Amino acid sequence: MVKDKKRGRIWKWLSWIVGILVLIACAALIFVNVYIGKSKPQIDGEMNVAVLDENVKVVRDDKGVPHVTAETDADLYRAQGFVQAQDRLFQMDLARRQASGRLAEVVGEAAVKTDKFFRTFSLRSAAEKSEAGYSKEAKQVLDWYAEGVNAFMEQAKEEGTLSYEFRLLGYEPEPWTAIDSLTIGKYMAYDLGGHWDMLAFRHWALNNLPEAEAKELFITYPEKAKSIIAANKENPVEVAGQFDASLLPHEFNGSNNWVVSGSKTASGKPLLADDPHLGLSTPSVWYQMHLESPTQNVSGVIFAGVPGIILGHNEKVAWGVTNVGPDVQDLYIETPNPNNATEFKYEGKWEKAIVRDEPIKIKGAKTVEFEVVETRHGPIISDLAFKKEKSTAVFSLQWTALEPTLELQAILNMNRAENWEQFETALEDFHSPAQNFVFAAEDGTIAYKANGRIPIRKKGDGQLPVPGDSADYDWKGYIDYDKLPKVVNPDEGFIATANNEVIGKEYPYHITDFWAQSYRYERIYEVLKSKNKLTVEDMQNLQMDQKDLYADEFLKDMLGSVKTLDSEKDYSDIVKMMEDWDQVDSKESGAPLVFNLWMINIQKALFEDSLPKDVYEMMPGKYNITDEIMRRAFAGKQSPWVTKAGGIDQLLYNSFKKTIKDIKGEYGKNAEKWQWGDHHQLTFDHPLSAASPILAKLLNPKPVPIGGSKFTVQAAASDKDGNVDHGASWRFVADLSDLSKGYHIVGPGQSGHMKSKWYHDQVDDWANGTYHETIITGDVPNGKKLLLKAQ
Repeated sequence: MVKDKKRGRIWKWLSWIVGILVLIACAALIFVNVYIGKSKPQIDGEMNVAVLDENVKVVRDDKGVPHVTAETDADLYRAQGFVQAQDRLFQMDLARRQASGRLAEVVGEAAVKTDKFFRTFSLRSAAEKSEAGYSKEAKQVLDWYAEGVNAFMEQAKEEGTLSYEFRLLGYEPEPWTAIDSLTIGKYMAYDLGGHWDMLAFRHWALNNLPEAEAKELFITYPEKAKSIIAANKENPVEVAGQFDASLLPHEFNGSNNWVVSGSKTASGKPLLADDPHLGLSTPSVWYQMHLESPTQNVSGVIFAGVPGIILGHNEKVAWGVTNVGPDVQDLYIETPNPNNATEFKYEGKWEKAIVRDEPIKIKGAKTVEFEVVETRHGPIISDLAFKKEKSTAVFSLQWTALEPTLELQAILNMNRAENWEQFETALEDFHSPAQNFVFAAEDGTIAYKANGRIPIRKKGDGQLPVPGDSADYDWKGYIDYDKLPKVVNPDEGFIATANNEVIGKEYPYHITDFWAQSYRYERIYEVLKSKNKLTVEDMQNLQMDQKDLYADEFLKDMLGSVKTLDSEKDYSDIVKMMEDWDQVDSKESGAPLVFNLWMINIQKALFEDSLPKDVYEMMPGKYNITDEIMRRAFAGKQSPWVTKAGGIDQLLYNSFKKTIKDIKGEYGKNAEKWQWGDHHQLTFDHPLSAASPILAKLLNPKPVPIGGSKFTVQAAASDKDGNVDHGASWRFVADLSDLSKGYHIVGPGQSGHMKSKWYHDQVDDWANGTYHETIITGDVPNGKKLLLKAQ
């Protein structure tokens, strides 16, 4: 009885404690909810904005797309900055910090390596150099935009309504500047614009692998460049252990675009489609807007932190891009002076390098002293911890984006273009990154132009690092704008690009030897060639197409190898499943699960054990190289890599066995229940979500099983765990018979605020191909109206 009373008191006491804790937790949740809700953007009513000259109307449609109408361009761009900051200020601030190498100031020591990397790549320095070359009008736009961002910032600070992420990290954003916008533009050039990692990898291969093995890691081995090959072997630069593969741009930063003339459409007017492939994240890299003033009426997307509309349409024309992927980066093997490591040999003399002090401030720790060293070619990138006593060979980087460029000026003129002639003239200022623009006009014109600065080299073709001590390897200019690849109104009735080779053998200039695999382009071409009377719906369906032409090329031969060695018929049921597959990467099918993981295991079996871990992770073009090795092996040609793996049949059989073992361990032994979507799941991760599982739960949408792959038109590239984190960052279709509207998907949504209904509302739209219409004429139905009032 006494024990029972005591036990009762203990339980009562525990219940009381638990109750108190629950109340505290509830109070904390209520406080957090209220605090987070306080920073939710105002989207209706009226707001005073001191920097405006006249009132500006902002109407957000049912997908949160702001339609901004102003009486002057000055107020239009001020309002654009204000509205972007309402929805995306934290994203904008992180973007400028990452590109400028200033993340450690707000997140601590974990970001020091990232900051050193981007300080070295000198994106902000390049933005500062570029600003001086802009026209007076373009500089004014940058300033107007910054005024709008800062007006929102000041107001939010005064009212305590800065986005909750700033409170989580314990800082307030600094005033916005024109250089911040241009630096974000330079970061996108970094994300899309180069192949220096390929050069570094090939340099490592030449110095660490037998010649026959190294040769096969080139798409085309530069047999004629013996002097360059010798220079790479005689002056080895450290590669293993020097570069962080996680900071490299995604290998599959590609895109699809196409344009169809009226001769092949139901309306008799052109159709245009574009889906740029970038990282998928919360918030989206893109911010969709409609901007209207007396001088322009333009709709589409722009990077948060930048004025104008980079991709989209106005009342007369529409346009979209894919990445050209030219060789616009060269690594130079620099020879330091043994007596002065800040001097480098050039034409028999020691030249003094520029040394920039770049101290890195760190939250909660002492500032780290850091230096960026620039030779005549560009920054030294192979020795981020620069030591003045060091005198071995190092890499410097020459890159078109580090020169003064004028992309924003091009964007502003593109927005107002009314025909191809005006649009092509505007493109002349779009220097970096080099993009494949497709274009359509209301007058029926369709066109294509590969724009950008593409260097002409005195010697070599950009496949290997070159000697930095000789003028023989300098650039001697760029391909003339008028000689860049171009097509206008082709007889075929359509133009398409998907990062594929865009030139023929007769083209007189070198662009690159490392084009993307051609499967997406081939499928687009196949569909457009075979159909007439095309409609908007056909364009949308093609953007969601999951036919896998990669499997179409290789699967039969791959299964032949398995059947040759599977004498006990252990895998006959799985082989039959693969043979019966329609080669569509649907989420319900088990065959794409086997095929896609099998291709990865083939790469691992070929290369992983022969390369240092970080070099393997950095190795670009694994798919392209593996493709060519397999083609050669199936044709009966010798390959040292295949021989080392036991021959083509053994290579494919062993990697197949490993694939099936892994799948059975993860998804069970019953192959009939395997589904691609169980592994392949759409994710849009927030940058803060990696800090804790709680933040991940709050900030990230629930993963969604999807089809497609990195080889299908519906691009959906996944990491090693199956998380689809790269693909169509925006889908867009324009019908030139009615440019009063366009058709869009911007996953995961428009807003960067977790309590907004537009935060993750387009995740399922992205997965299912559900487009929304955005109008540019007339009243927005059921729009949320906000009047920005001039003071």
